[in-house]
Amino acid sequence: MAKRYTEEFREEAVRLALESKLSRVQVARDLGVNVWTLRDWVSRHNQKGEESRPPRVETLEEENRRLKRENDRLKMERDILKKAAAYFAKEQF
Repeated sequence: MAKRYTEEFREEAVRLALESKLSRVQVARDLGVNVWTLRDWVSRHNQKGEESRPPRVETLEEENRRLKRENDRLKMERDILKKAAAYFAKEQF
């Protein structure tokens, strides 16, 4: 029969696993919990934490770099299309 753990116990176990210098195996042994159970609790905790984080805001410098890269790519695509149009225009005449 599977053991039932309280929510407080799970939260404390996750906190110990994440903050202590002990390995997760050692934390699980000390608490009398299966290591895979502890790993599952930590995984769920991390997933929950990612959902509650606010979206990352791009700094002006990052946005500027991203836009410059995009601009360079678009210029290259435009130049390729110009060359292709000139090539096919020559072929027709």
